[in-house]
Amino acid sequence: MTTTHVGTLIEQARMAADLSQRALADATGLSQSTLSRIISGDRVAKLPEIVSIAWATGRTVAQLTGTSTVAGRVQCAARATNGSGMQDMREALLRFLELDDYLDEQAIAASV
Repeated sequence: MTTTHVGTLIEQARMAADLSQRALADATGLSQSTLSRIISGDRVAKLPEIVSIAWATGRTVAQLTGTSTVAGRVQCAARATNGSGMQDMREALLRFLELDDYLDEQAIAASV
């Protein structure tokens, strides 16, 4: 995973979410110049920044870093009472599972 590769994936997510760089920066709390440097590969994105960008663009951390191993292993069934569709619920679940997987890989213990 290179900074340029991550920047490209973030840029693709930004465009798919139909957000300008300014709008994405505002949604994540990053400055527009910082976001621009991350997208261009001139600056490494920190995990909290990637998490914020993922939430703002509707992507997962793994989709933005190109490191997903969770999505291919997950099967889920759910029932919602609030009208949520299965795809929406699956994507929300994947965000948490991929973050958990990343934390495990970094040997960061879960706290209760």
